[in-house]
Amino acid sequence: MSDALIHAHNLVKIYQVAGLEVVALQGLDLSVAQGEVVALVGPSGAGKSTLLAALAGLERPSAGSLTVAGNNVLTLDQAALARYRREVVGVVWQQTSRNLLTYLTARENIELLAQLNGSSLSERRAWASELLAAVGMQELAGRRPTTLSGGQQQRVALACALANQPQILLADEPTGEVDWPTAEQILALLQTLRQRYGLTVVLVTHDPRVAAHADRVVAIRDGRTSTESVQVTGREELLVVDRVGRLQLGAEQRAQAGIGGRVRAELIEGGLLIRPVGDDGAPAPGVPATEVLAEDAPPTPRRRWWQRR
Repeated sequence: MSDALIHAHNLVKIYQVAGLEVVALQGLDLSVAQGEVVALVGPSGAGKSTLLAALAGLERPSAGSLTVAGNNVLTLDQAALARYRREVVGVVWQQTSRNLLTYLTARENIELLAQLNGSSLSERRAWASELLAAVGMQELAGRRPTTLSGGQQQRVALACALANQPQILLADEPTGEVDWPTAEQILALLQTLRQRYGLTVVLVTHDPRVAAHADRVVAIRDGRTSTESVQVTGREELLVVDRVGRLQLGAEQRAQAGIGGRVRAELIEGGLLIRPVGDDGAPAPGVPATEVLAEDAPPTPRRRWWQRR
């Protein structure tokens, strides 16, 4: 994806914990097109939140390359990194205490963040009013977060994340602290904001219902990208092949195809046919084969960043 807004290649992140090295990312690759909504899924400790922190400019990767909206995140100095966080990305966290200052009203939270971009008082007030209307919170603009419900707090948090007019919205479990009906409302609002302001969205979730609202689902295992699911036919899944030619089939795929510890691979026109085999090497009877087709996914339409008049 040469025109990707986000491109990570062979990304590595190593932490020092109690004198030991902990490898959170182990050669991860990821590309996200402008205007896409991508969900990152995977077990705890897989590296999802570490990747999100790197995209947010809060963690600097140890090795590899990470380019976001033309910025080489690994080489930015502190001043450039602060400008990147201020101008390129907006972040929504699961914990409302990380999103909002409790001693400020909803409007004041938004205006404070807008002020970091150097806008005038009248511009900040006008932009805060527009964002409050966009998330359906204009009537509660004078309320403090502690007097709002969890869903209302997340709506204000989304507005705060857009206060700096970012190109990219990053969301870490944005529905993790609300019930499912409220989560559906937040996800619908996220899609509305994406379309209205031309956002590119990367969200982390453990909930497959949330991931289903994304254009593409990227599974991360052991600090690497393992599979990608594209929301096109409901059956299509892109499997990531690593540098030595390995790919990972999901448990559901293996079960449906009857694949155990061994497979037979056959080159066919346009792709590769993988058949399950028994312990003796013979094809397993009565089970389907899995085809890996050599096709490129259709390009994601590019969207321009919304320009204020």
